Amino acid sequence: MDNKQLEQLIIRALDDNKFGSFGTIEEGNKPKVRYMAIFHEGLKIYLATNRKTHKVEELSNNPDAFLLLGYESGGSKDVLEIEATVAISKDEGLRTKVWNKELEPWFTGPDDPNYVILELTPTRIEYVGSNKEHGVWTP
Repeated sequence: MDNKQLEQLIIRALDDNKFGSFGTIEEGNKPKVRYMAIFHEGLKIYLATNRKTHKVEELSNNPDAFLLLGYESGGSKDVLEIEATVAISKDEGLRTKVWNKELEPWFTGPDDPNYVILELTPTRIEYVGSNKEHGVWTP
């Protein structure tokens, strides 16, 4: 399949899977993985988090991260393995765009100073479809 077809399959899998396992590297080069809600526009992926979390500190030391999603209850059976570099977004509009009621238990609203958006820039995405389609996307 060509890169355009692969991108469409990846975007569909991102649409169908609202949660994923997000991995960073802790102090001492130990991996740390946690479940996170996934937001995206095309291949640009966003995660909402608290500025005071360990993951923000870990990413300031090492911006390389990994996101695994798919093949879980409630999602598609497509699997995405996403290698990315991550930064706290400086786009204040994203805070409002990503905001939803599910974030209310953790934040007072989109203007909460501890509410930040992590912006993932994929460097490699491996796609395995439920029908055994396979492809590797790189920018």
